[in-house]
Amino acid sequence: MPTAVDATQVAALLLALGATGAAVRLFRGRSRDGTPAAPAATPTEPGVEPPWAVVVANPTKYADAEGEIAWLEERSVELGWARPVWLETTIEDPGAGQATVGLRAGAHAVLAYGGDGTVRAVASALTGTGVPLGLLPAGTGNLFARNLAVPFADLDSALSVALNGVERKIDVGRVQIDVSGEDRPPREETFLVMAGLGFDAEVMATVGHRLKERVGWWAYVVAGTRRLRGRQTKVVLQLDDDEPVRRRLRSVIVGNCGELTGGVRLLPEARIDDGRLDVVVVAPRGVVGWMAVIGAVLTRSRWGHPVVEHFTCRRVEVRAEKPLHVQIDGDPAGMARVLRAEVQPAALVVRT
Repeated sequence: MPTAVDATQVAALLLALGATGAAVRLFRGRSRDGTPAAPAATPTEPGVEPPWAVVVANPTKYADAEGEIAWLEERSVELGWARPVWLETTIEDPGAGQATVGLRAGAHAVLAYGGDGTVRAVASALTGTGVPLGLLPAGTGNLFARNLAVPFADLDSALSVALNGVERKIDVGRVQIDVSGEDRPPREETFLVMAGLGFDAEVMATVGHRLKERVGWWAYVVAGTRRLRGRQTKVVLQLDDDEPVRRRLRSVIVGNCGELTGGVRLLPEARIDDGRLDVVVVAPRGVVGWMAVIGAVLTRSRWGHPVVEHFTCRRVEVRAEKPLHVQIDGDPAGMARVLRAEVQPAALVVRT
């Protein structure tokens, strides 16, 4: 039992676990070689308990849980925090329930150890609470960490930021996925980076898990080149209270922030704390049209190109003539005829 978590906190934690069924492991105090470790001194004032965190970990992102636990407890103590509590995600609950456990138990921070899907699930529970989210990036793209300039290739540096970094309030996107166009009620999700309807989502839905593990983001390039010649779809965009915009397109992406891998900015003016969403409409015809799209993105051209259009708004509805694939922060999210999104300004605290 971690000495820095008092009996009240442990009781609350166990009570919350009983309500959610989340998997839990309390750090036991080991050194890296597996031998029992003496409790380390923490640089806090005498009589003051150090803060403690919950780590929500995706077990598909690491091979040696015991080694990760030993490292996390060791470094947390060195950074002035108590040994944290380790909660693993499941297929049924990818992180929201585990984050809720941490909230109920009084954790001072909740750390998401995984990819953008894990981060998004944890953030959905922390939104509006004021409890900070820390990032331990372990995914393929780690787009959210990239957009916040959080170290995504160095977990040790990421942990330092997650525990002792600067707290920043950022916007959160809420999206409704309406399969039929008349769902009562439609499914609702949180997004932090981007939600998309059309080509980009179709590519993400068709990438094999094994190929993604072997070659990373190149898997999306391979899948995308096979679908460049697809047909355009008629859509109607309702941006805030403006007049509807009618287009034929291959993809529409609603972004809370704009950077992709390799420093590519799909949404050049998107800011994660400006209280607005940025929308990009992509409407190429054939392979030549896609070359124009690539040129417009790489040059960060925002206006005037016939195959790429940009809009800003606080809420948007995209209504398509037929169901299209949906993606949320890079994860496939089924198909829908209607996608609605709105921004929740300054709703989430993140350590950066």
